[in-house]
Amino acid sequence: MRKVIIAEKPSVAKNIADAFKIKKRNDGYFEGEEYLVTWAFGHLLQLLDAKDYDESMKGWRMDKFPFIPEQFKYKVKCDSYNRNAEDKGAAKQLGIIKNLITREDVNAVISATDYDREGQVIADELFLYLDVKKPIYRLLLNEWTEDEVKKGMSNLKLNLEMQPLQDAGIGRQLADWIIGINLTSVATLRYGFEDNKIINIGRVLLPTLKIIYDRDKEIENFQASTYYKLIANFKTKANVEFEGLYYENSSEKFDVKEYLDEVSKVLKDKSAIVVDKEIEKKREYPSPLFNLSNLQGYVTSKYKGWTSDKVLKVAQGLYEKKFITYPRTASVVLEESLKDKAKKVLETLKKGLPYEKDIKFNSSKRVFDNSKVESHSAITPTYVIPKNLSKDEEIVYTAVKNRFIMQFMPVAEFEETKITIKVYDEKIPGEFVAKGRVQIVEGWRVVEKIESKDTILPLVIKDEILSVVDNKVSAVTKKPPKYHTEKTLLRVMETCGKSYKEDSEEESEEMMNAILSGFSIGTPATRAETIKKLKDIGYITTKGKSLKCTELGETIVEIFPAKELLDLEYTGRLEKTLSDIEKQKFNKSDFLKLICEFTIKSVNEIKKDTSLLHKFKVELPEGSVEIGKCPECGNPIIEGNKGFGCSNWKNGCKYTIWKDDKYIQSFNKKVTKEMVELLLKNGKVGFRNLVSKKGNIFTAYLRYEKNKETGYYNWKLEFID
Repeated sequence: MRKVIIAEKPSVAKNIADAFKIKKRNDGYFEGEEYLVTWAFGHLLQLLDAKDYDESMKGWRMDKFPFIPEQFKYKVKCDSYNRNAEDKGAAKQLGIIKNLITREDVNAVISATDYDREGQVIADELFLYLDVKKPIYRLLLNEWTEDEVKKGMSNLKLNLEMQPLQDAGIGRQLADWIIGINLTSVATLRYGFEDNKIINIGRVLLPTLKIIYDRDKEIENFQASTYYKLIANFKTKANVEFEGLYYENSSEKFDVKEYLDEVSKVLKDKSAIVVDKEIEKKREYPSPLFNLSNLQGYVTSKYKGWTSDKVLKVAQGLYEKKFITYPRTASVVLEESLKDKAKKVLETLKKGLPYEKDIKFNSSKRVFDNSKVESHSAITPTYVIPKNLSKDEEIVYTAVKNRFIMQFMPVAEFEETKITIKVYDEKIPGEFVAKGRVQIVEGWRVVEKIESKDTILPLVIKDEILSVVDNKVSAVTKKPPKYHTEKTLLRVMETCGKSYKEDSEEESEEMMNAILSGFSIGTPATRAETIKKLKDIGYITTKGKSLKCTELGETIVEIFPAKELLDLEYTGRLEKTLSDIEKQKFNKSDFLKLICEFTIKSVNEIKKDTSLLHKFKVELPEGSVEIGKCPECGNPIIEGNKGFGCSNWKNGCKYTIWKDDKYIQSFNKKVTKEMVELLLKNGKVGFRNLVSKKGNIFTAYLRYEKNKETGYYNWKLEFID
């Protein structure tokens, strides 16, 4: 009897076939004595569209939403060019997989898709759709080398054991469908005034947009300020000059220039004394191994024309060719069980390198630490040495290889010198500080030829007398923050902004805990796709490496009423909940209940929102007369059979004054065309001879005002003395 192995892609299926020396290739699968190896092309299936459940959903109408099916179903994925047709390639491959599984000589199925949430779903949705009854096993691998494939096949798990991963994957899939379909539809109906533009709303899309928006506003609202500093030039007895910076109360920044000008005058022709000299040896470790976000940030910031999406595609290709380990990881360390494998890889890679003798394997906690690995270890090279890499592949592979080798090189060492200088004068209460830094051991920095900028100070000793030869007061203008780049955006998404420092590659403990707990926006696998989608749908634009909101993107952030979707904390909690489902700390049905409640509430908030009604300009209907302008949206108010209403009613403007208004009738008055004209023109209308419930006669103004909480208009009485 044989077993069917289903890989995620054809290239991975070939790696598995090669490991078992299976040469025979048929249409859509490899055929061996023990195994039939076939493949998907990523997702072959997709969730049904709303119109597949209900024909009336073909044309979007406000009253049809929220729409949440009682039971979700799958269909063959749509053609990428014609959404009304099946993808022929997917349908054909699905048929091949079905035929292989139902063969009489097949007694089991092995899922060999990527070992992550999405990979689990790619296979499991096929098994659900095809209603597979035969035993299903799971192959869990981090790389596709021959050794690993054989080792993995001898340690198969029952696919049933992967239920928590499936729940998280399908939970994510359904949540994104519920939020995406409902909120995109009602947002488009409410706000898509430009050429019927689709207004895309998504669980990960909006908070990512908000990060960019917030930085844009920070820059826009930045108010430049200036501080001043004083630099003096000192000369030693040996006629060597060097600079020192003036400090008072541990700060070199002064708000008042005139104060430093006075100090500067007093300094002229003075002598100074070295009151302290400290020399400290500093050790500098390499940045940790790459996870996907760090790799994307490194490559996009170093090379022109690269996007995080491109880095992921190239890395995925290298993984499928067996050159690197699984790239969609959040970890920056390796499992401790990988020490022997890492040593083998290191011995292979170091041969012939000019610094080979300096490369020595060590099992440091900086590299191997089980407590900091979540699902997958950091990205490393495999023992397979690549040949004929493309230029793009070379860039990504070299980055991964170098970062791995650096971990086993000597630590870089520097000697840092701090000289403290005092000028004894009561008008100079502070002191001058000169700092120098000299590299002693190049260490791991040689791998990427990272040059050290040495600042060499002259040899001076404590109590040595120096002369002040010159000084100057300089103005420093504080610069606004920089626009986000893909590198900085990925870091904020990865940690929801926890302990994030823009120029640091080091992982703080709080940041690591955020990453490991799953408290993030999106996953390593989806962040690049999110950034690409924001560009494609026109919410953000790029200028060089900078990311900025477009006018449409800004508008969405400013007017979108379901504010939770713009909140990093809220989205981070949703992502953490998915992570907790994987760990069996939360269940899928409770998660989906939360998503449904949120979606229903958000749909109703969007339906009530009138903030963009003024963008719709409606022509006066033929045969109608304009009574005035709608205070809600600026379009013509016209008379109907039952009342006076806005001509923009099709787009959701509900401004109406009913002819049989009970409130007006209670004062023994009627709503007339003349009354409405005056109300629209002046914002209020005056009435004489109003009759109260007690029968009193009085005069008053009436206003027709919107209740901000309910969204409805009510009459307000203003008495006239």
